[in-house]
This record gives sequence, C-alpha cells and structure tokens, in this order.
Amino acid sequence: MELAKVTSKGQVTIPLMIRNLLQLKTGDKIFFEESDDGKIYITNASLVTLANIQNEMKGEAEKAGFNSEEDVVNYIKELRKNK
Repeated sequence: MELAKVTSKGQVTIPLMIRNLLQLKTGDKIFFEESDDGKIYITNASLVTLANIQNEMKGEAEKAGFNSEEDVVNYIKELRKNK
C-alpha cells in the first residue's frame, strides 16, 4: 500500500511503484472511475482507450476473412506484390 498527500491545489504525486504498475509516463493522463460500491479506481487512460478499441474491433478480422496469422501474412504478401 502506498500513501500520498494532497496539496492545497488538489495535486498528488503518484508514488513510483504505482506509476510503474499503471505504466504511467510523463504527460500521460489518468482515468478515475467509481464502482457501484463507491470505490474509486485509478487507471492509465491510454490502457482504458486501448481496451475499448479492442472490444469494439472484436470479431472484425474474422468478418474480413482473417482466421489465422497465416491469413494476415498472405494478405500482406499479396498487397506487396500489387505495388
């Protein structure tokens, strides 16, 4: 468990261990989310965005006919041949 102090401006220094766990770098944004039971969770906003995009794209490769890594490799080879 880590402890941080809130300044008069509402700023907090996120402890290094927590920054590492959240994969935060200088300039990153963090996302605050309240759960149904009132707990507050802090997450790396980039990771939340990536997870949302992954969920939205789920199944799209199969719809386009890509069912294996080999399908993707063959498609790329075909694109390169046609250049």
